[in-house]
Amino acid sequence: MTEFSSLAALLAHPADTVIDVRSPAEYAEDHIPGAINLPVLDNDERAEVGTMYKQVSTFRARKIGAAKVFRNASRHIETELADKEGGWRPLVYCWRGGQRSGSFAWMLKEIGWRSEVIGGGYRTFRRLVVKALYDDPLPMSVVRLGGYTGTAKTELLPLIKAAGVQVIDLEGLARHRGSLLGAWPEPQPSQKAFETQLAVDLTRLDPSRPVLVEAESSKIGQLTLPPSLWAAMKDAPVIELSAPMPARAAYLARVYEDILADGEKLRGKLSPLRRVRGAATLAAWDALIDGGDKEALCQALAEDHYDPAYRRAQKGRPEVPVTDLALEDLSAATLIQAAGKIAQMIETPEPSVTRPTTAA
Repeated sequence: MTEFSSLAALLAHPADTVIDVRSPAEYAEDHIPGAINLPVLDNDERAEVGTMYKQVSTFRARKIGAAKVFRNASRHIETELADKEGGWRPLVYCWRGGQRSGSFAWMLKEIGWRSEVIGGGYRTFRRLVVKALYDDPLPMSVVRLGGYTGTAKTELLPLIKAAGVQVIDLEGLARHRGSLLGAWPEPQPSQKAFETQLAVDLTRLDPSRPVLVEAESSKIGQLTLPPSLWAAMKDAPVIELSAPMPARAAYLARVYEDILADGEKLRGKLSPLRRVRGAATLAAWDALIDGGDKEALCQALAEDHYDPAYRRAQKGRPEVPVTDLALEDLSAATLIQAAGKIAQMIETPEPSVTRPTTAA
């Protein structure tokens, strides 16, 4: 049994392979990054044994469960683990470091592999994630990259990272572009899985250096930013981007191409705004959808919805230092140049302050 007192220590384990022996459903909701799933009870078997444990007898549940566990473990050894050599060192876990992981690790050890079990199982890992994101303050300072929708903030993040800045791409982790039309084709991860990857990414950063994040609300799609990060973001200085409206409209038409291509689906996403934007505005948007003028539609959406919502949100936030950065256009060359300037701003101990955020 291997005990871990910190998330960093768990992530730095010397094992060759981390094995999650929980059911596929448990694994799909969340798991230790990099772990492979070799379930010793599948979803139906886990439900069957659990029901037997509660409604029939503990002894019968253990007996039937053991038979299924060893049968499934044997299949894994003959298939997924068939190529492992004698020096292979696996680290095994289940829900709480109990019978499922203990039985599988024992079998592997009897073969001759140097298997170990995570003490407390997934619950230990989850407790460490919660501690990092809910209980402890963020160990590094934060800088927010702000600006109206369509100023290429998301596209700038990897360029800024390439310039040497520590960056966390929250929308990438959440698999959502963080706006009304921001849904990705694939579903968002679970809240637990989102928090897991966020905690892991933060743990791997240098706490003595700032980290850049895109300015977001407290929710990205259906996912909520955890308290330690959200508290740091609210008080963080902002680098505020601006760009000409035609450039923003063209950019939005490009990045939202998948959404704009389906007129009926787009109308469905916009229809809830009728109450706040009015029937006349929705009718104007419908006309632009019918006409197929995607850039004009994106400009109208920015002027009628995104920009007013952004200004309203800014007024309700604490006053923090804000540095303006105006982009002449959103071409690749301009974005690369902007990334260099932003990197220089962040790495400078005392960046210049041009105005308070409430003036946005």
